[in-house]
Amino acid sequence: MSKIFGDRLKELRKEKGYSQNDIANYFNVSKMTISSWELDKQEPCIEDIKKLAAILEVSTDYLLGYESIDGTKQVFFTTAQTKKK
Repeated sequence: MSKIFGDRLKELRKEKGYSQNDIANYFNVSKMTISSWELDKQEPCIEDIKKLAAILEVSTDYLLGYESIDGTKQVFFTTAQTKKK
């Protein structure tokens, strides 16, 4: 997971007025776990990413850094083109 995730999680959490404790209580984890997610030291499971996106009112793609806030997809890699012989 990219550094984008932690930065976006922290930014969105603050925009929505949630504390790390609020999020930790929702997920039944410690505040340190939320801090670790925001610092990109740990990764939440996919189910928690879905729940985070729902409570923060964004898409999972946005939260993970694959989409901008306006819905524009971000491309991080290109597919290799093979030459036909």
